[in-house]
Amino acid sequence: MYCLHSKLPFLVNELAPQYLLHDRSKVYQQLKLYGVPVPTYAVVRREYPNQELSYFVEEDDFIEIHGKRFCKPFVEKPIDGDDHNIMIYYPSLAGGGMKELFRKVGNRSSEFYPYVRKVRRDGSYIYEEFMPTGGTDVKVYTVGPVYAHAEARKSPVVDGVVMRNSDGKEVRYPVLLTPSEKQIARSICQAFRQAVCGFDLLRCDLGEATSYVCDVNGWSFVKSSYKYYDDAACILRKIFLDEKAPHIASTIPTSLPWKISEPVQPSDAVRCHERGTVGISRPSEELRCVIAVIRHGDRTPKQKVKLKVTEEKLLNLMLKYNGGKAHAEAKLKSALQLQDLLDATRILVPRARSGRESDSDVEVEHAEKLRQVRAVLEEGGHFSGIYRKVQLKPSNWVRVPKDNREGEEEYPVEALMVLKYGGVLTHAGRKQAEELGRYFRNNMYPSEGPGLLRLHSTYRHDLKIYSSDEGRVQMSAAAFAKGLLDLEGELTPILVSLVSKDSSMLDGFQDGTIDINEAKAQLHDIIISSEVANCNEPMEFPWMVDGARVPKNAAQLLTDLAELTKEITAQVKMLSDDEDEKAAIGGDSPNPPYDIATALGNAEIDTDRISAGLPCGSESFLLMFARWKKLERGLYNERKKRFDTTQIPDIYDSCKYDLLHNSHLNLTGLSDLFKVSQLLADGVIPNEYGINPKQKLKIGSKIARRLLGKILIDLHNTRREVTAAAAESNTHNDTTTVSSAKLKERSYYEEVRNECVERSSSNKKAIDLDDSHEETKYCLDPKYANVVDPERRVRTRLYFTSESHMHSLMNILRYCNLDESLNGEESLVCRSSLDLLFKTRELDYMSYIVLRMFENTEVPLEHPKRFRIEMTFSRGADISSLESGGKESLLPDDHTMPIMEPERLQEVGSYITLDKFDKMARPFAMPAEDFPPAAPSQPLPVRFCKDIELQAGKLQHKSDMLSGILKRKTKKLQE
Repeated sequence: MYCLHSKLPFLVNELAPQYLLHDRSKVYQQLKLYGVPVPTYAVVRREYPNQELSYFVEEDDFIEIHGKRFCKPFVEKPIDGDDHNIMIYYPSLAGGGMKELFRKVGNRSSEFYPYVRKVRRDGSYIYEEFMPTGGTDVKVYTVGPVYAHAEARKSPVVDGVVMRNSDGKEVRYPVLLTPSEKQIARSICQAFRQAVCGFDLLRCDLGEATSYVCDVNGWSFVKSSYKYYDDAACILRKIFLDEKAPHIASTIPTSLPWKISEPVQPSDAVRCHERGTVGISRPSEELRCVIAVIRHGDRTPKQKVKLKVTEEKLLNLMLKYNGGKAHAEAKLKSALQLQDLLDATRILVPRARSGRESDSDVEVEHAEKLRQVRAVLEEGGHFSGIYRKVQLKPSNWVRVPKDNREGEEEYPVEALMVLKYGGVLTHAGRKQAEELGRYFRNNMYPSEGPGLLRLHSTYRHDLKIYSSDEGRVQMSAAAFAKGLLDLEGELTPILVSLVSKDSSMLDGFQDGTIDINEAKAQLHDIIISSEVANCNEPMEFPWMVDGARVPKNAAQLLTDLAELTKEITAQVKMLSDDEDEKAAIGGDSPNPPYDIATALGNAEIDTDRISAGLPCGSESFLLMFARWKKLERGLYNERKKRFDTTQIPDIYDSCKYDLLHNSHLNLTGLSDLFKVSQLLADGVIPNEYGINPKQKLKIGSKIARRLLGKILIDLHNTRREVTAAAAESNTHNDTTTVSSAKLKERSYYEEVRNECVERSSSNKKAIDLDDSHEETKYCLDPKYANVVDPERRVRTRLYFTSESHMHSLMNILRYCNLDESLNGEESLVCRSSLDLLFKTRELDYMSYIVLRMFENTEVPLEHPKRFRIEMTFSRGADISSLESGGKESLLPDDHTMPIMEPERLQEVGSYITLDKFDKMARPFAMPAEDFPPAAPSQPLPVRFCKDIELQAGKLQHKSDMLSGILKRKTKKLQE
């Protein structure tokens, strides 16, 4: 074959269609003609650079081509098939930026540019939807329509680092094609009349597992595979003989006479690398599933500003973005929308304070809030994403004549503006998440160790990462994935490629709000009266007491908390006034520029701001003062003479943040405030989710119901997959044993599916019960994979969420036995661990709960002890350095608190079977049949109204009329 290399194209391929391969649009057309799945795409052709095209529209987070909208992330490919500079553009909600893919240069195959947001206009391009593939691409090489060799490699989309072996060649693993993928290979050979051909497959999960072809390379060979060349030689020999000597073709053996293809055995080095010894498991056990629920990393304090606005510019802005509807709310989150708001606010707010004695307190407060809004919108230099959002809700209306003068219509003259900001993942939070990902890689997979990377790259690691809708949670998930899979580069491409959002499972309180408010009200009474029964006396079950861990002197501590908060607020006000004075003299803010997009790409502390005596991160002194002033006012209402105990966790968070990140500001009394707020928070935080175990269980089951249901599905899907694999590999064993085990598993899964099929026949909706997709089960070629146990698979499901879900899930695990249906059952959590959890109080940043399922291969498949569940948890960030008095010498230099080691929730030697766990957890989990239909995995939604600009013209002519009405209203209010 090697000697014929230069002549083979003329012998086995027809050259007539070769021109197709030089035009990507023609390639896609030909693929669609033959029924080959390709990404949704559109073509932009320019006759000269920068040509303006009427059918092409570009906005911040999407483009439109002939009316077809492509939301970021999308892919931009040159029409010229020989141009390999391909771009991927990311949405602002994920941080924005662009990744350039190119032919390998050294160990790089792509680069990320965080500030490039506009598409190229220098030529003709194809634009197509981005296909998430879990970080792996598949290269397929055909030799005739009945043979295809496939190899998996790390996708250049994730971090652009090329994995190479000791010979300097890119690391690839032979994989098996599914029946549908084999048909794709056959169709491509027929479509392009190319017997020897290469193409790229994207295996993705958009509602259902599907493979798409994104490129056809024509005359292409495998880089290094003896198997491929042996097979190719035999196939080509048959092609030549069938063409020139068919009478002897049938007499030639199908294999090469001098070469016997045998399965390649893994080398000792490979074997040692893959079978690590990290972690602990029983000798006869294999790890089958890892499920982790993880809280986000360290963040800035969450903030909210509320103010009533009557200014014409702001009201017009609301109408512009709510479609011109008088009673509709406008939500501003995109860069374009926030820039419009900033432009309006800059005009309305003078740079310096008025200082006029005639100004009322209401006017001063309103101006201060507008200054705060402006400062928040100016923070960072540009709008890069998922951290600021504004709601404008109309609250008062007048009637005005309609445009056609026929009748009247309502028009808003007052609105409530709500600005939410903060809650941003800090440099420390990113570092915590990456380090925890590395810890999981090395410690949670005992039979793999560092070989987890090999397990993942060879389609034997079934990994899915889910996140809530919050930006800090998404970025924590991306940083964790970076550490887990040993990736490099920016978080934005990792986030878009590997993390899926599921807000209904991981966000908010669902229907637990009423019960939580009831618990908070009861807790308030306990704190004010400090009535905690026997709280300091030894008890057998101290966690059963209402309001457990609320200190006996809580009322006095609350008074101390208010006084210390005032002292801190006064000090920060002085710093803010000084900053404002400098800005008035210099004309601009003295703060060095801070860019969130850059910060997301850097896990290190901003030493320039620290050395300049400024707050850490992007916060100005004005915003720092607004944060503390809001806490001061919220804690104690001077007019009503009443404490609001729900403010305690926020004060504790704010104090903890400043003690860790702003200790260089030397705020007097901050460490004292931390101690007092911690004593109160230790009692408040766990009790907000129920003041006694039964209430905790009720609230937990409402908040974490869907999450727990999905965890049960994960565990049962794993057992079903293992059982099916055992049935295939042990056909020579007693089929009765295997069949009984399969029937047992189907008792949970198949009966539910049958019910759902009947139900879905009427509503035409699929039920999200399974995420493994049997028909497209991707796996290695076991004969040539060069790995130990090519059939071995481990399922990993990672759920990133917030504090509410952590407490809710933990409360279910430790108190589930209190349910009436489980009367007499032992708790899933052992007695010593219940005591440990009682003393833990707070599940801090990066706290996690891990469920690992092991399979005991030495007992029969149907045996209850075939599958064992192990539960561990970590309290998260270690705050011991803050508890030491906040001395700078003891605080971490990088502002990063380490994550506590995991602790067991069971006694050593105990055994929780899968059936036992299912029995205890199922009463509090969403039943599989109630799960909503599976939603396609969308990157990040673009919140932009298509006809926004059309409304602007209709609104403009009413400005004069509104201006007069508003002036009259304002005059009446002043009178």
